Amino acid sequence: QHGANVVIHSVTKYINGHSDVVMGVVCCNCDKIKDTLRFIQNGVGAVPSPFDCYLALRGLKTLHIRMEAASRNALAIAKFLEGHEAVEKVIYPGLKSHPEYEIAKKQQHGWGAMITFYCVGSRKQSSLILENMKVFALAESLGAIESLAECPSLMTHASVPDDQRALLGIDDTLIRLSVGIESCKDLVEDLKHALQIALQSVNDEKER
Repeated sequence: QHGANVVIHSVTKYINGHSDVVMGVVCCNCDKIKDTLRFIQNGVGAVPSPFDCYLALRGLKTLHIRMEAASRNALAIAKFLEGHEAVEKVIYPGLKSHPEYEIAKKQQHGWGAMITFYCVGSRKQSSLILENMKVFALAESLGAIESLAECPSLMTHASVPDDQRALLGIDDTLIRLSVGIESCKDLVEDLKHALQIALQSVNDEKER
């Protein structure tokens, strides 16, 4: 539909959705590509176990309702973050402020469950936010039923040189959220509490 010959999915993430499988899948529309990939897969032994396949199929059965719930939560959280004074900027395709909002509206069935935002202050404030969240777990993964939070400059992208991170817009105030299917009210309250602590820290620094 969009001109791609090969599509790669991480089964580990949303398709499985329960943080208990490491797997991927390649879909293609060409027998030549399929046969080549099948030959390589057979040669290197990259074949999932029967139990992993069972777990992935179990997750696939609830993919649609999990994605609907997570996306619904994420949109509400993104709107909350965009209006909070402790947040400088929110990046989420479901917000009209996102530069690709119209494209996402045409292509996607929902807005997804990944949110990125920049908090006010510095590394100290982003650390305070992550330390004071109780419902969001501090972890690098994404795409499961539980909500996760991380600071890319200190975690997933810590090995990227500083100058390259700067070009990518990854600084110490950037926080990434993978929104799960918990109570939206609980998630918002969790963020509200953590953001208030970070904001108080910024105000305290200004008064010194």
